[in-house]
Amino acid sequence: MENKKETPKESKKNDEKNASENNIKISNDVIEMIAGVAANEVQGVSEMTGGFAGGITEILSGKKNYSKGIKVNINESSVIIDVNIIVEYGARIPDVAFEIQKRVKTAVENMTGLNVEEVNVHVQGVALPDSKKKSDEGKEKSEHKAEEKDKNQKKQNSKK
Repeated sequence: MENKKETPKESKKNDEKNASENNIKISNDVIEMIAGVAANEVQGVSEMTGGFAGGITEILSGKKNYSKGIKVNINESSVIIDVNIIVEYGARIPDVAFEIQKRVKTAVENMTGLNVEEVNVHVQGVALPDSKKKSDEGKEKSEHKAEEKDKNQKKQNSKK
């Protein structure tokens, strides 16, 4: 039995051969998640907008769907990412979009090693600051009116 030691040159060739045989495939879902978290961290982003399925998933699971509003296309050597957002009222849209592009590109490249060719930001709307407040107030008013109506009906029924 003969023990043959590899020379450094042979060792390097074997490592390259093993690396080329063992491909690493990163799922689009993983890239979408990374991009979504990075985009959500940008100041001025009110929320991500996605399709109907993304919203339903969020509602049913009760968890935030970080890949909502993100679309990933992987080519042979690069990635193209589309980000769909709603900005907060008063935010400077070009600054928000640039910051999203920068953070998404950096996060995806650092975590996956893939080359990000493009990050396209699509602004789908503007979230008004009072819209949530007004809807909450309207909800409280309608609930209060319903309670008053129930009380009045009970009073009328007790009089009969």
